[in-house]
Amino acid sequence: MSSHTYAAAGVDTAAGDRAVELMKSAVRATHGPEVQGGVGGFAGLFDASALRGYAHPLLATSTDGVGTKVAIAQALDVHDTIGHDLVGMVVDDIVVVGAKPLFMTDYIACGKVHPERIAAIVRGIAEACTLTGTALVGGETAEHPGLLGPDDYDVAGAATGVVEADRMLGADRVRDGDVVLALASSGLHSNGFSLVRHILAGAGVSYTDTAADFGRTWGEELLIPTRLYTTPLLGIADAFGERLHALSHVTGGGIAANLARVLPQGSWAEVDRSTWSPAAVFRVLGDIAGTSLESSEGTWNLGIGFLAIVDPAAASEISVALTAGGIDTWQVAEVRTGARPEGEFEEGAKGVDGGAVRLVGTYREGE
Repeated sequence: MSSHTYAAAGVDTAAGDRAVELMKSAVRATHGPEVQGGVGGFAGLFDASALRGYAHPLLATSTDGVGTKVAIAQALDVHDTIGHDLVGMVVDDIVVVGAKPLFMTDYIACGKVHPERIAAIVRGIAEACTLTGTALVGGETAEHPGLLGPDDYDVAGAATGVVEADRMLGADRVRDGDVVLALASSGLHSNGFSLVRHILAGAGVSYTDTAADFGRTWGEELLIPTRLYTTPLLGIADAFGERLHALSHVTGGGIAANLARVLPQGSWAEVDRSTWSPAAVFRVLGDIAGTSLESSEGTWNLGIGFLAIVDPAAASEISVALTAGGIDTWQVAEVRTGARPEGEFEEGAKGVDGGAVRLVGTYREGE
């Protein structure tokens, strides 16, 4: 028998087929009547007939990954939460413009297919898709021996949604005096983990070590899934209509940079640190590194996962509604369009010429 076979090169197609069998039921659970063709086709099919009900439908799309958070999942052999992170990073970007997610696809690259592991990742993706009303219509698992180690993998995904053109959220709706509401994060979410891993490695901290500040291990704390905001925010968009003006997903770049992206040019906002107390995980990481919370503002979300810019007359009601739905929400700033104070502001980000934002004051002490 020749040694020059796909199996000899390190690719196990049978393991890939086994992984698909293990994940099928979870994927099918995300399918509504719009999904055609089931699981396993060359392309996922989604019936777009419902778009006929839109006067001017705009398709929104986003793609992302989870970053080096996967290294922690791999180290601990815990893989069922990474999927929630992926959906949070991809689908929650779509809701920023007010779009309702329609469908998503995923891509997993690995050094060796471990069917149960791949199935666990996809089950997590499917669970989060169900929570956000997104159909998981397809995906790919690629085995890359020699490029990735046998236990290494990375995940990515892409999603598509739709929004009525005259209901699209964005900087053009933002007005002087608008209120900026902060929506609490569930922890680190999926950004800044290269820094987290660097800090812990330098201090000799193991993911299995228990942290008294959390009452659980570092691994358990760090693998807390990214909070999913799509469903509650779409509910706010439906309930409050034009009183919701813009949204910002606080991911890479931190609070100031991501808020600046959705403000109109010439506007500015000062986010008041004293309105919240960052969670213990941020404080402890800073203590270990010997750095301040302020120094990590461009890396971590520090307790704010989303920002909503709203009509001031509706701010209190929207805050109450989100908090009642399980997401702590509070006012952190107001948008201004007049002359801004002296000092350094973050102006736009990622190629967007938006507004200007800075954080001011001092964080509340831990509670």
